[in-house]
Amino acid sequence: MRFYVKDSQRKPDPAPVKTNAKLALMVGTILWAAGGLFLLFAAQQAQQVETWQLATCGVGFALGVFGFIHVSRKR
Repeated sequence: MRFYVKDSQRKPDPAPVKTNAKLALMVGTILWAAGGLFLLFAAQQAQQVETWQLATCGVGFALGVFGFIHVSRKR
């Protein structure tokens, strides 16, 4: 394996893959929300919920919403 290839020996870059970013962001955001709701209701009854766990779900949800808005405006 070589770390450097001369420009004359390089292969052309592959074509970009068509993806549905909105769907991926929506699924991820829904999963973060479901995890947060699970921690709020089901796991809290067992009294084993840490604040960092809820914060992680909140940040994941917020970043998912931000990403969804960003992707929606870009197109």
